[in-house]
Amino acid sequence: MKLARARIDGEVVEGRYEDGALVTADAEHDVPTEDLLAPCSPSALYCVGRNYAATLDQMEYERPDQPDFFIKPPVSVIGPGDEIPYPSFSEEVTYAGELAAVIDEECTNVSEDDVPEVVRGYTIMNDVDALDQPGRTARKAFDGSGPLGPWIETDLDPTSIDMHTVVDGERRQESNTELMLFDPHEIVSFLSERFTFKPGDVVAFGSPANPGTVEPGSEVSITYEGVGTLENTVR
Repeated sequence: MKLARARIDGEVVEGRYEDGALVTADAEHDVPTEDLLAPCSPSALYCVGRNYAATLDQMEYERPDQPDFFIKPPVSVIGPGDEIPYPSFSEEVTYAGELAAVIDEECTNVSEDDVPEVVRGYTIMNDVDALDQPGRTARKAFDGSGPLGPWIETDLDPTSIDMHTVVDGERRQESNTELMLFDPHEIVSFLSERFTFKPGDVVAFGSPANPGTVEPGSEVSITYEGVGTLENTVR
């Protein structure tokens, strides 16, 4: 099942997304995918980096002994179809197509076996990075740096799904989540030992190899099999 959010007559409405319509208990609203809101409103986005061996080789990073994480703030979130603002303070901005879990309930110290019980479902995040800035927070935690969507897929095994990223019609990334160094359940459990998750919080699992640069006007399309496609244009 796909869960989505949209603004209808000035109100944020949540429901099932079926054939271009947002379905609630008492109404059905025609909403194109590009008009959906981000599928959740997180208090934080917990992001894991360096989680694919090919990425480590490409970027010449050392292999981490445990999930290597950072945090994006709520102001980083934009929805499907929203424009990604090219930051004025950077001259080297990159995309990175990532699978992400959405937490369903307040929780902490979650075992790996119990992770499916606290995850609402999975969505897609673009980890936009101002690569020429000093330090991870300066690079990754700014307005619009976390495009999210297009919806939450509740029926998904995240451990072996294909993905690809297309920029301006050119396929730039192609991989499978089975190549993660730390799998999604392991990452959610690990982070839950350190943070109390709130409903709607996001846990992103890292990008495969070939994250690359974008420019104003670039069209970025990230697809994860069984989830959908997140599309945004850089402005």
